[in-house]
Amino acid sequence: MRAITYSAFGPAAEVLALTELETPTPQAGEVLVRLALSGVNPSDVKARAGGRPGVTKPPFPQIIPHSDGAGVIEAVGAGIDPARVGERVWVYNGQWQRAQGTCAEYIALPAAQAVPLGDHSFETGASLGIPAMTAAHCVLGGGDVAGKTVLVSGGGGSVGFMAVQLAKWAGARVIATASAGPSADHAAAAGADLVLDHHSPTLAEDILQATSGNFIYRAVECEFGANIATLAEVMAPNGTISAYGSALEMTPTLPFGPLLFKAITIDIALVYILREAERAQAIAHIHRALTAGALTARVHKVFDLAEAAKAHEAVEAANRHGAILVNTA
Repeated sequence: MRAITYSAFGPAAEVLALTELETPTPQAGEVLVRLALSGVNPSDVKARAGGRPGVTKPPFPQIIPHSDGAGVIEAVGAGIDPARVGERVWVYNGQWQRAQGTCAEYIALPAAQAVPLGDHSFETGASLGIPAMTAAHCVLGGGDVAGKTVLVSGGGGSVGFMAVQLAKWAGARVIATASAGPSADHAAAAGADLVLDHHSPTLAEDILQATSGNFIYRAVECEFGANIATLAEVMAPNGTISAYGSALEMTPTLPFGPLLFKAITIDIALVYILREAERAQAIAHIHRALTAGALTARVHKVFDLAEAAKAHEAVEAANRHGAILVNTA
């Protein structure tokens, strides 16, 4: 099979190579998926570049990158219902703690990680995975948000765009923050009731004015360290901050007093290691929203397999609005 591989950290154009490998054989409990598309996420790019804290060399001699993808089950291993052959699926955690991810023609992986896609497009399927499960867990992992006010930072980003849609579908009033321009437009298109400029020097006041002083029930946060002071001001007592990123400030200083006297819960979300029940719940929310027509995925650009380095560079450029996908067929 054709696959993109790397054996050393470095710039995408220097370390990613188009390689011929043996097609994997599904082992007991696994399925073999012929992939149509592979999704490229910021975490995939950081892993290839050597950007994970404390990791000085690749964990395997040769790595096929990427967590997310979509395709068709072509074979099953022992213990898996043969009726799954021919099933259209979306894939998550493809390369999590494994050498072989989704940037290839085939992937063999545990059957649970190939989720039935139904009639939804492969573009939608390859865009789910990390962004959709993160959004579903951060918005709905703490229970019902109907009638509550939810704050989504980075509402124009991949996770934020889906978080806004899921929160609206669940009956919440949604305030999103985004950069002025295309990002704000995309947050509004996702259904946010109000989009605020996250660069505003009076952002906390702007949020409180929008809520008539009623505060935020749940916050979905992509830059925890940079925004924690604002969050401490605008969260409601017993509210929850569900944070999935903090790239701008990885060692944040917390305003503990305000957080303490509001009894704020800080829920740090890492989608790769969700508990089984949490993951099942997130997947169920995603599929109910898809079925209801309340969740859509945006695709910014699809690259050919041989152009995988350009796909990584497109993610690194950070001026996109939608998924970056690689055509693996």
